[in-house]
Amino acid sequence: MSDHHIQLPEGSIEKQTNTLNLGPTHPATHGVFQNILELDGERIVSATPTVGYIHRAFEKIAERKPYYQITPLTDRLNYCSAPINNIGWHLTVEKLLGIKTPKRVDYLRVIIMELARITDHLICNSVIGVDSGAFTGFLYVMQYRELVYEIYEEICGSRLTTNIGRVGGFERNFTETAFTKIQKFLDEYPAVLKEFENLFTRNRIFMERTQGVGAITAERALNYGFTGPNLRAAGVDYDVRVAAPYSSYEDFEFSIPVGTTGDTYDRFLVRNAEMWQSLSIIQQAMDKLKDLPSDVFHADVPAYYLPDKEDVYTKMEALIYHFKIVMGETDILPGEVYNPVEGANGELGFYLISDGGRSPYRLHFRRPCFIYYQAYPEMVKGAMLSDAIICLSSLNLIAGELDA
Repeated sequence: MSDHHIQLPEGSIEKQTNTLNLGPTHPATHGVFQNILELDGERIVSATPTVGYIHRAFEKIAERKPYYQITPLTDRLNYCSAPINNIGWHLTVEKLLGIKTPKRVDYLRVIIMELARITDHLICNSVIGVDSGAFTGFLYVMQYRELVYEIYEEICGSRLTTNIGRVGGFERNFTETAFTKIQKFLDEYPAVLKEFENLFTRNRIFMERTQGVGAITAERALNYGFTGPNLRAAGVDYDVRVAAPYSSYEDFEFSIPVGTTGDTYDRFLVRNAEMWQSLSIIQQAMDKLKDLPSDVFHADVPAYYLPDKEDVYTKMEALIYHFKIVMGETDILPGEVYNPVEGANGELGFYLISDGGRSPYRLHFRRPCFIYYQAYPEMVKGAMLSDAIICLSSLNLIAGELDA
């Protein structure tokens, strides 16, 4: 921390401010972020954020890899809801190739994406609780995040960075155990979510710590390019699932929770309300699956989807497809597409240009966190130092996505 002296008009008392280096490895920043704060006592005069501490050049790495090998890179963007990143990438490639997936694939994807949305909101809101001094809620709901991770593990063998799904669908069909675990979560989590809300929503200490903190107007949020819960908390009902439906989201009934003030408290409330909507969507998808063939889990696209091992060993055509896909020797159609999905923390977009080769010619990830962080100095100016922490948490900034 260093001192600065502000030169005031003659005859007035000289004012002294302090510079505080908040981050990049401070535990309260919940990620590798740096903020250089100028403080007047505990009041923030200005904030200068720094990005790039864990920049891994994912976009350039992706431009040197076959399309199916890019999925593990997307895992490591917003790793709190990795399956949404994975499926968003697969949808982008399918849009370029003109692949139409079966309804059952769409509904299975919806289940996975909504489970991921719940785990993301669960982490964000419980961390907001921690930053207001309430650790109990965090410990309580983490048990149910683990339940979702067990579902991932049953489906694909992974938990955090899932590498889930493939271009055209899923690597394998969902087992009965997976569906049993999903239904168990649907049956048990609502009561837990209700208790979590009771701990915080009308808690006077929590309300005083969050109301009016990090507020942003709808106009300013739109000017910055906000999307997702942070935009909806400011009163704008924009949701990619409704504005540009994908994966058959148009088949589901759900509402879009919105706030009014755009502050930390409204962001908390919006995410809680979205978890209820996600539970409803998952249950609708489970009901719709009952009327569909249970053996369909990918589209019929042999040039882009690995054939069964049994066919590889016995059929020449399957062996050729297997070899070309594994060795990255399948040329992709030339074209230019932008495909957005409603990520747990905002619009996650993939801008892809193909020149007809085996890797993307250009690839850009639209990361919502990168946009939110640019507004952070404006949102904390004039606030207290403690408010800077809880505002940062409520924006749901994920360092892996911010820096990419």
